[in-house]
Amino acid sequence: MIVPRRQGVRLSRVVGVLFLCVLCGLVGYGLGWSQGGYRIADVAQSRPSLAGELARLKAEYDEVRQQMTRLERSHAIDQEALRSARNTMAELDGTIASLESDLTFYRNIMAPSEVSKGLQVDQLSLRQVRGEGRYGFKLVLTQVGDNKSYISGVVAVNIIGARKGEQEVIPLRDLSQEVEDLGVRFRFRYFQDVEGTLTLPEDFEPYEIQVVAKAEGAKASQAERTFDWRQLTES
Repeated sequence: MIVPRRQGVRLSRVVGVLFLCVLCGLVGYGLGWSQGGYRIADVAQSRPSLAGELARLKAEYDEVRQQMTRLERSHAIDQEALRSARNTMAELDGTIASLESDLTFYRNIMAPSEVSKGLQVDQLSLRQVRGEGRYGFKLVLTQVGDNKSYISGVVAVNIIGARKGEQEVIPLRDLSQEVEDLGVRFRFRYFQDVEGTLTLPEDFEPYEIQVVAKAEGAKASQAERTFDWRQLTES
C-alpha cells in the first residue's frame, strides 16, 4: 500500500525551525556584542536590564526546547534542522549561565551580607596563553555596600612557590610587563579589573597567589585573599 508523503508539512516545519535558529542566533550575537560595554555602565541601571534579558532568553530557550521535542517525535524530521536546534540550545545555555553569573555579581555588590562589606578581593582567574609558562590573569576588586563615593588605594600580588627546593615569593611586578610597581593603584565605585600577562621562571613551581588590597583615606581598610594555583589553572 503506497501512502503519499506530506512534503508541505515537512517543509514548513524545517523552515520554521531554521527561522527560529536564525532569530536566536541574532539575539545571541547582539547580546554578546553588548556585553563588552555594559560592564562600564552604572550598575544600578544594569541589573533591571539584565534581569529582563535573562527572562526573555529563558522564554526563548523553553520555546526552542519544546519545538525540538515536537520535531524529534516526527519521523519526517530533517537531521540538519535538528542539529541546528540543538546547537542553539547549547548557545542559549551558555548565555543564560553568563547572565546569571553577572546578576549574582551585581546583586552581591548592591545588596551584600552583613559579613562582607567594603573593599573586597572578589575574583582572580588565570588562563594559559601562547608560550611556555605564560598566563593571562584577571583580578577583580569590588566595593560592597557603600558605593556612594569612590574608594582608592593599592593592591599587591605575590606568587608563592618553590625554586630548587626552597620556598620563594615573587611579586607580580617581576613577572608581568604590565605591572611596574609593587602595588597597582586602583580607584573605583563599584568594581575594577586588573588584567595582564605573567611569565613564570623555568625552574619555579607556583603554589599560591596572595592578593593584598589596601584602601586609603576616609575608607581606609585592607582586604586579603590567597588563591590556590592549581585550582585556578584547572578551572
